[in-house]
Amino acid sequence: MIEFRIYLFLTGILLFSIGFSIANILSEFQETRVVPDVLDKAPKEKLEVFYGDRKLHYGEELTPTLVKNVPNIKYKHEDNEFYTLIMTDPDAPTRKAPIMAEWIHWLVVNIPGEDISKGESLIDYIGARPLQGSGFHRYIFLIYKQPNGTMEFHEKHLKNHEEATHEKFSTRKFTIKYNLGEPLSGNMFQAQWDDYVTIAYHQFRA
Repeated sequence: MIEFRIYLFLTGILLFSIGFSIANILSEFQETRVVPDVLDKAPKEKLEVFYGDRKLHYGEELTPTLVKNVPNIKYKHEDNEFYTLIMTDPDAPTRKAPIMAEWIHWLVVNIPGEDISKGESLIDYIGARPLQGSGFHRYIFLIYKQPNGTMEFHEKHLKNHEEATHEKFSTRKFTIKYNLGEPLSGNMFQAQWDDYVTIAYHQFRA
């Protein structure tokens, strides 16, 4: 009887923790207006993003210099399923006047399990590159589970120097088009201009 009460007590703590975590993620996505600016509904899981040894905490400020290289991504997954990764900026060129939003920074589809390197890259990773004086931009990572295993994505494979073609992306339209449903997990950082942005633009235009 005592063991059963302990079991119920521990189960209650676990359920409370899960509920609190989901509520916290929902609150974060709403407070930063990722919901409704990009999504209708927040994911239930926090996507783990690592830039080197630094783990991203939702909404924190990072510099373009720090995020210039491809991050390591971890998320809850099933090894026999396939996933889509989106990284997008809804604040281009500014949050007050996002006439070029969304600006898509990374798009990988047909990811087996958690191995992004084996997915099909439609858009290679581009770090944060906000214009000088444009204020803070939100950079949002999202993971979707593909409903039918590997899929055919009828999208142009964009090159990083083709800047104009990264504009006007819509996470909503893309996920509806391919029936991806709601995101499983997500995360977000904010960044404003630093000196590396100028260097990056010269590199990509060379």
